[in-house]
Amino acid sequence: MGVVTGEVTGELFDLIGPAVGALGLDLVDVELMGGVARVVLDRSGGIDLDALGEATRMVSALLDAHDPVPGQRYTLEVTSPGLERPLRRPEHFMRAVGSLVSVRTKPGAVGDRRLRGVLVSADDTGITVHTDDPMEAEHRIAYEELDRARTVFEWPAPRQRSGAGNVAAETGLR
Repeated sequence: MGVVTGEVTGELFDLIGPAVGALGLDLVDVELMGGVARVVLDRSGGIDLDALGEATRMVSALLDAHDPVPGQRYTLEVTSPGLERPLRRPEHFMRAVGSLVSVRTKPGAVGDRRLRGVLVSADDTGITVHTDDPMEAEHRIAYEELDRARTVFEWPAPRQRSGAGNVAAETGLR
């Protein structure tokens, strides 16, 4: 597929956004890379397979009418953001405020290159991440300093059994 400019993905965002919005869905991201046109959708409360199927048919028809990369083949992938979702645009970060995130800054940025903590704020210029670092708990990072960022899903801790003697009682064995 070659290199696709931000201008093309911006045009696709403008084309696809209103169409999926009419279905009650939010366009989270559009990515053209490696022969794949990936469209990421979400909605408040989550998205189900029926909604993804309907959106896939709509987006496919739109892209058939407005080919994003004329003369080149690609595979359309319409998906949800998943548990650990990439954060690329300011609105992604704004939606993720309060979430646990993993952030890597570009080489040369001030401070630690890798941070993990709670995203406490996001605005049009950057983000603030609260970490467990006692020396500098809050880190302000401008968007232009970010290399990559994503939300982090943590599995709940397993319940502890109270002792080996309770196994028989829990299983009904005597």
